[in-house]
Amino acid sequence: MDCLKKSSLFSLPFFLLYFSIILSFNNGVNASHKVFPGLQSTSTVDVKNVHRTGYHFQPPKNWINDPNAPMYYNGVYHLFYQYNPYGSVWGNIVWAHSVSTDLINWIPLEPGIYPSEVFDKYGTWSGSATILPNNKPIILYTGIVDAKNTQVQNYAIPANISDPFLRKWIKPDNNPLIVADVSINKTQFRDPTTCWLGQDGYWRTLIGSVWEKQGLAILYKSKNFMKWTKVQHPLHSADGTGNWECPDFFPVLLHGTNGLDASYNKKNIKHVLKVSLDVTRFEYYTVGKYDTKKDRYIPDKTSIDGWKGLRLDYGNYYASKSFYDPSKNRRIMWGWANESDTVNDDVKKGWAGIQTSPRKLWLDPSGKQLVQWPVEELETLRENKIQLMNRKLNKGDKIEVKGITPAQADVEVTFSFSSLDKAEPFDPNWANLYAQDVCAIKGSTVQGGLGPFGLLTLASQNLEEYTPVFFRVFKAQDKYKVLMCSDATRSTLKNDKTMYKPSFAGYVDVDLTNKTLSLRSLIDHSVVESFGAGGKTCITSRVYPTLAIYDNAHLFVFNNGTETIKIKSLNAWTMGKPKMNWSFGHSSFR
Repeated sequence: MDCLKKSSLFSLPFFLLYFSIILSFNNGVNASHKVFPGLQSTSTVDVKNVHRTGYHFQPPKNWINDPNAPMYYNGVYHLFYQYNPYGSVWGNIVWAHSVSTDLINWIPLEPGIYPSEVFDKYGTWSGSATILPNNKPIILYTGIVDAKNTQVQNYAIPANISDPFLRKWIKPDNNPLIVADVSINKTQFRDPTTCWLGQDGYWRTLIGSVWEKQGLAILYKSKNFMKWTKVQHPLHSADGTGNWECPDFFPVLLHGTNGLDASYNKKNIKHVLKVSLDVTRFEYYTVGKYDTKKDRYIPDKTSIDGWKGLRLDYGNYYASKSFYDPSKNRRIMWGWANESDTVNDDVKKGWAGIQTSPRKLWLDPSGKQLVQWPVEELETLRENKIQLMNRKLNKGDKIEVKGITPAQADVEVTFSFSSLDKAEPFDPNWANLYAQDVCAIKGSTVQGGLGPFGLLTLASQNLEEYTPVFFRVFKAQDKYKVLMCSDATRSTLKNDKTMYKPSFAGYVDVDLTNKTLSLRSLIDHSVVESFGAGGKTCITSRVYPTLAIYDNAHLFVFNNGTETIKIKSLNAWTMGKPKMNWSFGHSSFR
């Protein structure tokens, strides 16, 4: 099979980055609610397709952000999401609505929710869906009632429950259901969670907020879903974390990969609390215990609240929302990946934002963290499989993977090595740095011992551009630390200092007894979603190459460490395009 080509890494630019990337307060991308009054209704005539994704969810044009109220109902998956019908920056937000029977091929419908009433005249922001015991869906969402950004919680119900697509939604006159009292910051009071039914017969929901830099998951309860009362204390809070957006709270089994309904609360489970931190623009979560008698959530001692805690994704990933899928007994997570280029770029190209691939998630057998993996339906798009087995990579080697379309691909690779002896010492001065900072110091071109090794994605032929996704193993006192990086610093030749090109990174909590590490990357023109060690660590990067586009993109496997690495197995596929019948839907998508 003539799909492999071997050469040397010594042609790569070789220098050490003597700086570390400081964690920015907005993750290098614009906040989802940043207003550009002169641009939010500027519609492009000529949509630029060069960096548009092939198999990720995105409408033909304009701005999208948070996934809202995903649900499975009567055989149909529903995805609502924040959408600007009139431009490619945030503003004019409505709840766009698409449906699918397989999570891959989608049909767009008219917007499900949009500003129209006194209780949401100034905005219809994020929310969640709940399936009531009589099999009737209901949506809770945040409405903006005035120019001062006062936020309230409203509900919407299907106009016709017999419509299989639930095209039209109505907002009854008894809205809003929940209004902030004097103890709550009413301008940061949003994003109600999926509700859960307690054993006491009361429904509960969480709303994200902040009080004097203390992040809050404010708890409300209701007997009839219409009259809600604030519990005296939040379900959970954490000092110094800032505003909590898009909270998510759900149970997970201690063993196995099956998902659970939000109301499940029996033995052998833990609970997960996820929050989106407005300050950092990253997603954090803890694993812990839900005390139903006290209505308190207590994170495990191995889970840390805030900036040093676990992240769902260590890259460009925000405002995620999960739901329980009873058809396959699993929990699925949707997330939003904003652009990393500039607002002016977004206006010129006529679109901004994508939804990342839907991910199944479950609790790792250790009980300490979540595991995420692209839903199995994504594999139906695989074409032109190529395979590579038992190939050695000495220091400086790279192998080109041919026979697929590297700009739109799915790659799974397992690396092995014979010894851990060459793992570099972990500098004690790095102990207080984020993984992202260490990756900026120890990039893919910095020769090491055990690593760096991995993939060079969206690469130009002569490596003027590339986005490496790689591992590097360190020896720290009596244990090994595995660093996983997705480094966008060399992803484009475009000379724009305002473009965000970070060295995203996270540590992988993995047992190296078998001396193997696995990596999967979903590559799609301007996005690289990577899953390390079977989904223990996930990183999403947005990149904008100028040379490595379409058929000029290449894919390499590389090693730049002194320890020889074996490609134990590599499977790669071209990814086909889903059926997105946008012409079927509302005129704002056309």
